[in-house]
Amino acid sequence: MKVDPFRKPSWPKAYSFVLVTAVLFLTSWAGQFVFQAIEVSNEAREHGQVFEWGQFWPAFLAATFENWQSEALQIIWQVAGLAWFYHWGSAQSREGEQRIEAKLDELLSRISDREVP
Repeated sequence: MKVDPFRKPSWPKAYSFVLVTAVLFLTSWAGQFVFQAIEVSNEAREHGQVFEWGQFWPAFLAATFENWQSEALQIIWQVAGLAWFYHWGSAQSREGEQRIEAKLDELLSRISDREVP
C-alpha cells in the first residue's frame, strides 16, 4: 500500500491528544462548578440565606484559579498521555516517520525518472 506523502491525517486523528485533554478539562471544570454550586447553596441555606449567583461567581473563579495553580496533574497527564499515545501509535507518533519516508520515496522516484534517458 502506497502512502500519499502529501495527505494529512483526519482532523480528529491529528489532534486526538488535544481533544482528549479538552474533554478531561471541561468535564472536571463542569464537575467543580456543579459541586461548588451545591456547596454554596447548602451553606447559604444553613445560614438562613438565599443562594445568589453574584456571591457564587467570585468563589467559583477563586477556586478555579487556585486549582490551576497546581499544575502537577497537568504535567503528569502531558508526559504520561503523550508517552501512552506515542506507544499506542496515534497519528502524532506515526505521522512523522511515514510521511517523511513517503516523501523521500516520491522524491527518489522523481529523480530516477529524470535520470533515465
